[in-house]
Amino acid sequence: MNQAATLNRIGSSVRIDLEKVRDRIPSALFRQLSKDPRGKVINYKMTDGMGIGLVLELSDGSTSWFFDEEISGRS
Repeated sequence: MNQAATLNRIGSSVRIDLEKVRDRIPSALFRQLSKDPRGKVINYKMTDGMGIGLVLELSDGSTSWFFDEEISGRS
């Protein structure tokens, strides 16, 4: 399947799946996302030469990127 067809559009609101990110993100970021796991897609990031991640703006104005698989859907 063409990944471009499944990517969330820039500007869309998405929800981060906390179970999928728990082991890879810093504890402070996990605490913040536990309060509000939503973010706004502001850009894309090439992850490993084959995958595409999403750069999100979080509720506190900070940015962080996530693998496409770590996004559970639109919020």
